[in-house]
Amino acid sequence: MKRPAEWAFPADLQPDPARQAFDLDAAVESVVGVRTEIPADAFTASVLGTERAGSGVVIRGDGLILTIGYLVTEASAVWLSTNDGRVLPAHVLGYDQATGFGLVQALGRLNLPPLPIGSVTGVQAGDRVVVIGHGGRAHTLQAEISDKREFAGYWEYLLDEALFTTPAHPQWGGTAIVDATGRLLAIGSLLVEERVGRRRVQGNMGVPVDLLVPILDDLVERGRSRAVPRPWLGVYVGEAASGLVVGGVAKGGPADSAGLREGDQLVDVAGVPVATLAEFFRRVWGLGPAGTEVQMTIRRRDAEMLAVLRSGDRDDFLKKPSLH
Repeated sequence: MKRPAEWAFPADLQPDPARQAFDLDAAVESVVGVRTEIPADAFTASVLGTERAGSGVVIRGDGLILTIGYLVTEASAVWLSTNDGRVLPAHVLGYDQATGFGLVQALGRLNLPPLPIGSVTGVQAGDRVVVIGHGGRAHTLQAEISDKREFAGYWEYLLDEALFTTPAHPQWGGTAIVDATGRLLAIGSLLVEERVGRRRVQGNMGVPVDLLVPILDDLVERGRSRAVPRPWLGVYVGEAASGLVVGGVAKGGPADSAGLREGDQLVDVAGVPVATLAEFFRRVWGLGPAGTEVQMTIRRRDAEMLAVLRSGDRDDFLKKPSLH
């Protein structure tokens, strides 16, 4: 990954400070670099790597940072970088499985302005936004909302309403998606393909900050939401023309223990047919909390069989933050 000083958006893609209804330079300073180190034996190391980097947003004057959770999950070391060249250690406070948010606390004085929290309520396609990554105005992109819709991810992740922006920010993880008044709307999570008119273009998916407000105090105080944990299966599922197909299983997870294999087709959950990822997740989660037994019919080659999975709490498989 290039260092912040080594690349920049073309001038015509950067927002013009004179055309903003807020202090753009102050907002840019509120976004810091987040770099993490993860133990090689961590559960997520084989999928997400042992070194991760992205951005985070200062949301409180005491140095509380909101970022996307996959950057900090199972991190043994966290470093924050400011646009003026300072590097500070930080500590992971918590990670929320349902939203994908991660919280980090700076272990030192950042002395940076917090970005005010906004809301995606009333936001619609065509609204102009600014997408800010760590690295100053050169890494800040003038964009627009392309859609606001449901999003289902193959890793057992579902948002009833996610925010989609175009054009794409190339270093999307943890970016700040900011509205026309300078308020934080969402945290950048993914690179996606979006339809704009008749064209297919690259864009970003962001997790709305509206989802943070109800769980913020819990994440700060206890590292996770007080909501009852959902049943986790450890299965990676994709949508294909033939239906839902297993693309892989998490080693040592419930699906692995039950013998599910790559290529298995999911026919039903507890006797109810499922055709989309969203249907699959909602059906599984509706059976009960983590630990619930989940029965699924799978088709392997030309034969159907019953698979019984003892679901788990995904957090139980992860290394927990420790403050040295």
